[in-house]
Amino acid sequence: MPRNKTAAIAGLSIILALFVLLAGPMVKYGVLPWTAGLGLFALGSLVSGVGGIVCLIALLRRRGGRLAIGGMICGLGALAVLVAIIVNGSGVPRIHDITTDTITPPQFVAITPAARGAGTNTLVYDPALASQQTAGYPTLKPLVVAKPPAEIFDKALRIVTARGWQVAVADASAGRIEATATAGWWGFKDDVVIRLTPTDGGTRIDIRSVSRVGEGDFGANAHRIEGLLKAIGG
Repeated sequence: MPRNKTAAIAGLSIILALFVLLAGPMVKYGVLPWTAGLGLFALGSLVSGVGGIVCLIALLRRRGGRLAIGGMICGLGALAVLVAIIVNGSGVPRIHDITTDTITPPQFVAITPAARGAGTNTLVYDPALASQQTAGYPTLKPLVVAKPPAEIFDKALRIVTARGWQVAVADASAGRIEATATAGWWGFKDDVVIRLTPTDGGTRIDIRSVSRVGEGDFGANAHRIEGLLKAIGG
């Protein structure tokens, strides 16, 4: 391939990689709707990656310069991120409502559908999700600790606050905390409810985490619940 064509492809790969990098912030700050942002990310990564492969071939044939090196690095980097996300998401169920209690899941009271906004996912739990969750996250269960609810409530609230989540309600008497976690890069919001139930000599901790948009969450909600249970129960 002539050097000028290689240079053009390299330039395109670099530009697309830049758009891939900016897709998240553009969604976060309202420049693009989330669907368009994800589309830009996926398509940009794919095309940039193809360009990166072309640049690599040109370099191996000694037909590329510094621009081709940049195109190769940016293109293959963008493609690698996309592939990693796909691989990571392929092993988890395509659901976005995760809970430690699929029989009687914790309910949101302060975080209402109106507060979540138009076009967001429902907060009504679908029992059909239980079997998919069990298959994908078989170890995700309630946690029982040998400490009183008041102590666990204070600890849970400190952890939620320290993580920068927006607390909608913290009702110690009801043993319930509702908060919203926001993804740093994309700005996606997931709503979380923590329910504490007194037991003989301890407290049962149940958590539910629901994404506001999207059909699947690539395991984000389950990961959040597992991390929160470990932090609160540790």
